[in-house]
Amino acid sequence: MTELLFRKDAYLRRAEAHVTGHTPEGGIILDAPLFYPTGGGQPGDNGVLRWDDASLTIATAIKGQGEEVILVPAEPRALPPVGARVDQALDWGRRYGHMRMHTALHLLSVVVPFGVTGGSIGAERGRLDFDMADAPEDRDALEATLNAHVTADMPVSEEWITSAELEANPGMVKTLSVQPPRGAGQIRLVRIGSGTDTIDLQPCGGTHVARTGEIGTLRIGKIEKKGRMNRRIYLHLDD
Repeated sequence: MTELLFRKDAYLRRAEAHVTGHTPEGGIILDAPLFYPTGGGQPGDNGVLRWDDASLTIATAIKGQGEEVILVPAEPRALPPVGARVDQALDWGRRYGHMRMHTALHLLSVVVPFGVTGGSIGAERGRLDFDMADAPEDRDALEATLNAHVTADMPVSEEWITSAELEANPGMVKTLSVQPPRGAGQIRLVRIGSGTDTIDLQPCGGTHVARTGEIGTLRIGKIEKKGRMNRRIYLHLDD
């Protein structure tokens, strides 16, 4: 079985693994991938693989069959052979930016209480699309509330529920365009806050910081009208 190291510890920067296969397109499959695969609006990780006296730059990672993660080389080069032990090293600055921004977008979905129709995560800028007719009236107040949640330094944790439990609590799902997979039996939830002080609890497979204080100062950017009932709000990490 594939051991998803990015899910086990989002702060792990380097790890060993063994090559279990290659794809016809030249991708690499590992038994314990550290690289997060593109999904949920979050880009795949990049970095470097090293083995013996060789190395290979990884441009991104994508999802394969089941739990498989496929590492995509930045250029056509000799691949580590099946069975080889490799050392994985992430571009940590980029991954950590994604972790901070992904968590920040969860906060944005709290302070803008409308259904989410789309989103995109970058290391310094991200955005969410909301099912709302009008732009927020007071963006300064919105920004202040976001940063208050950051400075509150709330814990960010994960837990798992069954598909049946999610069906019984449909309000947990904020995304209108993409629904969490329900066929696997277990669904990962990300919680911001704890106990009665929880401010957000929703299905999510991405990587996040451990506390909101790690996000840093947030700035509301451009707010665009993308349709009669669609507003796109950009969010920036300012430090």
